[in-house]
Amino acid sequence: MNQRINQYNQPIGKAMPNWQKRALPADMYYVGKYTIVTKLTCEHSKALYECFKHSNPSNWTYLPEEPPQNYEEFEKMLLKKIASKTEVFYVVLNKETIQPLGIFSLMRIDQENGVVEVGHINFSDALRRTRISTEAHYLLAAYVFEELQYRRYEWKCDSLNAPSNKTAKRLGFQYEGTFRNNQIYKQRSRNTNWFSMLKEEWPLHKQALTQWLAEENFDDKGVQVQRLEAFKQ
Repeated sequence: MNQRINQYNQPIGKAMPNWQKRALPADMYYVGKYTIVTKLTCEHSKALYECFKHSNPSNWTYLPEEPPQNYEEFEKMLLKKIASKTEVFYVVLNKETIQPLGIFSLMRIDQENGVVEVGHINFSDALRRTRISTEAHYLLAAYVFEELQYRRYEWKCDSLNAPSNKTAKRLGFQYEGTFRNNQIYKQRSRNTNWFSMLKEEWPLHKQALTQWLAEENFDDKGVQVQRLEAFKQ
């Protein structure tokens, strides 16, 4: 692509003459092969608590909260998320059982520039490393790029959070760099790794994810035949 030059002979970015700000993320109900992603409500709280109660507390290490000690604490935390004016939380359901297994959010929502981040990912042990987990991210990305028409989708995490860094790369997010001493949380310093996926990159990632999620890519025990990376070659 030829570089655009202005009247002062300076390079400038791609023209966006018809750009309009994007809508806020809102209610959605996306159904995949194995997964449903929809808006988090208080109706999900008891089932989510039971699910998280039996998960490893180390899952909360890189989250802003500590594991709730009882249902009352958990419900209070969840209600605060549901009431947020800056973040929209979604719940991941097992399509077969309609059991809630985890939550995540769309946050740092920049309507003017079409930028949004997926964050506060809290998946129970029953959801982690499953095809439901991968499909949940697939469905949320489809909502961001195809329905809301955002142009940049971000993923940020503690630089020391190896599983999150690995998942971001596996899904197709591109590493952009590390913000050093970016945050303080839980009385410790955090360096933040930044990843992104662009709207024009989504079709290829969507194709790979669709092929990986196909029923023929799993045996009768639900074990993958080929890794997701195999479909990106």
